Amino acid sequence: MAEGKFRVAAVQMVSEPEVQANLAVAGELIARAAGEGARLVALPEYFCLLGLRDRDKVAVREADGHGPIQDFLAAAAAKNKVWLVGGSAPLECADPDKVRNSCLVFDHTGRRVARYDKIHLFGFDNGTERFQESRSIEPGGEVVTLETPFARLGLSICYDLRFPEMYRRMGAVDLILVPSSFTATTGKAHWELLLRARAVENQAYVLAPAQGGHHKNGRDTWGHSMIIDPWGEVRAVLDSGPGVVTAEVDHAEIARVRLSLPALTHRVM
Repeated sequence: MAEGKFRVAAVQMVSEPEVQANLAVAGELIARAAGEGARLVALPEYFCLLGLRDRDKVAVREADGHGPIQDFLAAAAAKNKVWLVGGSAPLECADPDKVRNSCLVFDHTGRRVARYDKIHLFGFDNGTERFQESRSIEPGGEVVTLETPFARLGLSICYDLRFPEMYRRMGAVDLILVPSSFTATTGKAHWELLLRARAVENQAYVLAPAQGGHHKNGRDTWGHSMIIDPWGEVRAVLDSGPGVVTAEVDHAEIARVRLSLPALTHRVM
């Protein structure tokens, strides 16, 4: 039976091209979040590496279940006694020139309990900025949810946010995870708008940890890590720079919203 209230944390980072340096920062921020009472802590997409080139993530990819990035996540969850959502990590796939961009979830003992591979791959070209994740990432194909002692979670990563049909496939979840690395350009225009829409549509909390700042590869990420309630209200936000934001998830609030406006039961398609 899910608990009435529990505290969650979104970790914001400005990741570098060096894995060990990023893991050190992540470890400090996870500990800070745990110290603020968070039971569940979420890291941003690419928390372990934002490289100088697309190929950099391929160079540090790990076999499923083995490697320093995965070992770090398991140890950090156990050390801090938190459920840890590991943003995204580069895991091996059939193509030797690509990775799966995988969100890994560990329980408070350090046991891995879920893996979600990013389905929708970012592509953008406005004439001055160009991104094509499909050059180095193989897409996943499975929507992933999981039960925890305190909530039913739905997993997604960054660009997935633009595809509401994916979240409908999750069914009724209490908390949607959206670890991200939105560009400053797209984030300024759409980040908060889309996050709040997903919260309202699904009458669920949204926990969205993000990259936020200027990176050594020249990229600027939007930040604004957020925690949003089922009514679409922003409960916590961090504009830029590394840090932590926390807020409570309240099952009574989820129930109140779904009872007063039973939109999920009114669906006809």
